[in-house]
Amino acid sequence: MLTLLVLTALQVAPAPPDPRLYTVGPNDVLLVTVYNQPQLSGKFVVEADGSIAFPLLGRVPAGGLSVRAIEDTVRQRLAAGFVNDPQVNVTVDQYRSQQIFVMGEVKQPGSLQFTGSMTLIEALARAGSMTEHAGTDVVIVRSSNASGSATPAQKPNAPGDDAIRVNLQSLQSGTLSQNVPLRAGDTIFVPRAETVFVSGEVRNPGEYVMRSSGMTVRQALALAGGVSERGSSRRIQIVRVVNGKEETVSATLQMPLKAGDTIVVHERYF
Repeated sequence: MLTLLVLTALQVAPAPPDPRLYTVGPNDVLLVTVYNQPQLSGKFVVEADGSIAFPLLGRVPAGGLSVRAIEDTVRQRLAAGFVNDPQVNVTVDQYRSQQIFVMGEVKQPGSLQFTGSMTLIEALARAGSMTEHAGTDVVIVRSSNASGSATPAQKPNAPGDDAIRVNLQSLQSGTLSQNVPLRAGDTIFVPRAETVFVSGEVRNPGEYVMRSSGMTVRQALALAGGVSERGSSRRIQIVRVVNGKEETVSATLQMPLKAGDTIVVHERYF
């Protein structure tokens, strides 16, 4: 599913913002090129105080500034007595200062370097895609002091929450407004999907994800490969925990299931 989402997003996604608007921070590595001045060109690490050590100029502020602003600063200082009409280009060689975090049902959970322009789909792809037990919703937890705000359609039901809920099924169907642009410091959480268990006389017993709230016994059995030759579709029970106690009830194929149910298919009488 995620592969389809990535391909769809790439086809219709808007152009990314100007990378020169990226806000530089400590540990970022800048590539500064001064044309026809190789001794002034190279890679420079933004140190903890937010500055870089630049030839001729000494300490040049960088932290908290955009790439464009750093470029202008270097150009102006070089022009003030060092280089005649300097042509300066600054890019980010390595993004190290800003991160986002991906947790939950993804294959490679952890931190990702934020490049200043990243969407939800891109982050999930970089995290190795989702596991087979991932749910259909993703939650983006955003710091309350982050700039900007979510659109009303993206905000959770509880007012004041700093969580953005995204339904991946809606995104898959073409609602690309759900492909949320991320910000530095965001945490993406992919919850585990609700599941049921199928056991007894079925071809593939095991745990199966509930992809819809109205999933029936028949649908769960289909996921398990159907009833085996020795099983009976008329001898099915559901083991369900109610108020902390385990209950066993007879079931029909049309009976709706609840998360955590165990379906037991018994042998036929003859």
